[in-house]
Amino acid sequence: MRPPALRPGDLIGVCAPAGPVNPERFAIGLALLERHFRVRVPAGLDARAGYLAGSDQRRAAELNALLTDRDVRAIICARGGYGVTRMLAAVDPAPLIADPRPIVGFSDVTAILAWAAAAGVAAIHGPMVSQLGDLPDHDLAWLVRLLTDPRPPGRLPWTLTPIGAPAPAAPVTAPLVVGNLTMFAHLIGSPWQLDASGAIVVTEEVTEKPYAIDRYLTQLQHAGVLSGCRGVVLGDLSRCTDPPIAAGAPDDPVAAIATVVERLAAFGLPGLAGAPLGHGAHNVALPFGGRATIDFAAGTIDLLDAAVS
Repeated sequence: MRPPALRPGDLIGVCAPAGPVNPERFAIGLALLERHFRVRVPAGLDARAGYLAGSDQRRAAELNALLTDRDVRAIICARGGYGVTRMLAAVDPAPLIADPRPIVGFSDVTAILAWAAAAGVAAIHGPMVSQLGDLPDHDLAWLVRLLTDPRPPGRLPWTLTPIGAPAPAAPVTAPLVVGNLTMFAHLIGSPWQLDASGAIVVTEEVTEKPYAIDRYLTQLQHAGVLSGCRGVVLGDLSRCTDPPIAAGAPDDPVAAIATVVERLAAFGLPGLAGAPLGHGAHNVALPFGGRATIDFAAGTIDLLDAAVS
């Protein structure tokens, strides 16, 4: 189910289901979001319990409350970090199924996108409130378009680099499964395990060493998650170096990308690299589960489904 499109001025609810919120970064992103929508920030969003935004009970209750509020027409997470999988079993999908709303997030919030998909409701892999101030204006404008426009977006203005196994002779049309690589691996064996059969996997990562990226991809292959996968689109591999890059030094994703190239070739999967999404300078939103036509030889992507109806 694709949720109904939002209108300018509709109410968006914010939740913090993972790590604690940085007040300064959140305030900047909130001001940008409020240029387009009314925004509800629940009391307690600034809670902190070590590396979590408050207790599991608080974070689950916050998301449950937004899902049962019929005035809230979309939910955008405040930030990622860690913690979603600790509380997700306590979140009731019934209100989302009865009244579908788009949920927006990435990184650790990949688990919520997978949870929504398991409930049959399309979500959006895209920037969260605390990231908006770090992104170009176009990325926010694109997210607003996905939330408000029921027309298929069409050709993305990207030219990507073919990697992995040889490109198929013809373009591939398949749904996009979009999320963080580590989270895809950690969802194995959970009720929200990724189903990539017949799909294109779009993924990104941050601060994982190349051997860890190898480990996650290999585990996804061993678990059968990539069985029937049609290909992979690679977003940013931000600060995925060994040793870690020094503060202020330029990023160097070459070794991490080479790891993905080798693994995809070994799995017989075609791929594209260079999608402007993830933890880097851009985070272009994509409909989770939306169909796309990908020409792996030419490096182009056409989005056939809108995120909303």
